[in-house]
Amino acid sequence: MKIRDILIGVGLGFLAGYLLKDKIGGEHISPEKALKVVKQNVQDHIPVNGSWIHMTPEKYNKDNLVYKVYRGGISSTEQDETKQMDFVVDAKTGTILELSS
Repeated sequence: MKIRDILIGVGLGFLAGYLLKDKIGGEHISPEKALKVVKQNVQDHIPVNGSWIHMTPEKYNKDNLVYKVYRGGISSTEQDETKQMDFVVDAKTGTILELSS
């Protein structure tokens, strides 16, 4: 077996793995990405000073639909007053389903 054949096989394996990763294991976005999406959407309206997110998705019922979601929160300081807001974000799409203070 030539080294060229081995390198071609390894290259094809990496390419197939890269193309199939979304189909096989990528059912949910990462919690870090979900938190980043929430912060980007909220920062246009309020300054974000701190944030947190649960790392494990959980079931969430809204309007008779069941979602897999991440729960988390952000904090903001306006006029020397700190506000805490909790959020629920869809673990599959990153869509904010609920934002409450």
